[in-house]
Amino acid sequence: MMVLFLGPLTQLAVESPRGLFHDVKAGLTDCQSWSKRVKDLKWLRNHVVAPLTEEFVFRACIIPMLVPCTGPTSAIFISPLFFGVAHFHHIIEQLRFGQDTVFDILICAAFQFTYTSVFGVYTAFIFIRTGHLVGPVLCHSFCNRMGFPAIGSVLEHPQKSLILLFYQLGVLLFFILLFPFTDPTFYGMSPVCSLLLTPRSACT
Repeated sequence: MMVLFLGPLTQLAVESPRGLFHDVKAGLTDCQSWSKRVKDLKWLRNHVVAPLTEEFVFRACIIPMLVPCTGPTSAIFISPLFFGVAHFHHIIEQLRFGQDTVFDILICAAFQFTYTSVFGVYTAFIFIRTGHLVGPVLCHSFCNRMGFPAIGSVLEHPQKSLILLFYQLGVLLFFILLFPFTDPTFYGMSPVCSLLLTPRSACT
């Protein structure tokens, strides 16, 4: 996942006056900063509670029920639909605060449903391949931290060519490394599909 975000990470490194690695090191070792984060309910929701609970429900609970009935491939694409729909509660929040028009809110909801479903496909794939929930949780937390890549700002950036190069390199490396880095033998587990897959007749 970090490889996929190579472009945004490069942009952060370029824009950081002290360097990205210095900022990361300072963030990890600054006890006062961590103390503030732990007390921040929004930070806890986005980086701890949401990744843990959502991945537990939509991956660890739903996928084992789907795989015996649909097979692993179908489960990878079906389970994220529940995950995407679960984010529709943001529509209620936006309507309540009246920050945008109904049309804008619906467009935003459709976009969010799309990218959360795509992300769900990826984490479902990881869960089924590795047999672990840790990977999906960490990816979820990392993506919540990074947010959706601001490609529009890249097009106006002084070092646009360099950053766009790393965007493309990140996508290329992501697909090249996807299967090797999720090899079940690395994680000491059998793929979920091999543990749960039973004849479909058992589900009827």
